[in-house]
Amino acid sequence: MSPQQPHQTARRLAFDSTASLVPGWSPNLIKARAYESLLLDVILGVLEPGARLDEQDLVQRYDTGLAGVREALGRLALEGLVIRRARSGTLVAPLDAQEARQTLDVRALLEPHAAALAAENADPEEVDALARAFDGAEAAIESGDLRALVLMDQTFHARLAAASGNPALAGLIAPLQHRAARVWVATLPTEDSAARLIGDMQSHRAIVTAIAMRDGVAARAAMLKALGVVRNSASRLSSRRPSPELHAA
Repeated sequence: MSPQQPHQTARRLAFDSTASLVPGWSPNLIKARAYESLLLDVILGVLEPGARLDEQDLVQRYDTGLAGVREALGRLALEGLVIRRARSGTLVAPLDAQEARQTLDVRALLEPHAAALAAENADPEEVDALARAFDGAEAAIESGDLRALVLMDQTFHARLAAASGNPALAGLIAPLQHRAARVWVATLPTEDSAARLIGDMQSHRAIVTAIAMRDGVAARAAMLKALGVVRNSASRLSSRRPSPELHAA
């Protein structure tokens, strides 16, 4: 197995876990692949906040069809990640500190409950999948592979939401997590980023430990602690870019 294969597997599973939550969005469809590519580049800041998106440029960039790009942009607009205007076109949504705090407030209501439900409902295969979500994270941190880390994070939260056993809850969590991931990436510190990232991974693994122990109270508390990292990110929200030691390519 090549060093990149676990990261590629994480990429597929991250979106497979939530595909059934959105009718008509099987992960094998062209529009779903276009959505995945656009979503990741928005989260990573490759498509910068406020940037104008030309549909034909996106068709070339992602080697896909115009219909797929338009449907992907429509889904991203529903998630609040892009803004579509009849006369001025499509823009990447700006990063806004107030919106980041509001997103966190809702996540703090939903995701601890999802973690507690996962402790109750997750089957052994789901627990094992959660435990493996951050396999290779330390290597990705060491190599500065920010894209791989974002994919692992997306995978983890998608798997946890699915493991709650409540599809309606999982469907609410997914777009919130996508918006929060943008803030997390945009506010990575320029110094000691590796230490912060390792701490983030450890806080997520603590959630898995509680779920594996079938301790809903501990799982809820561990998720709230992990969301504290996001709260700190929201408070630091500014125009800073990811650390130069990390790369999104």
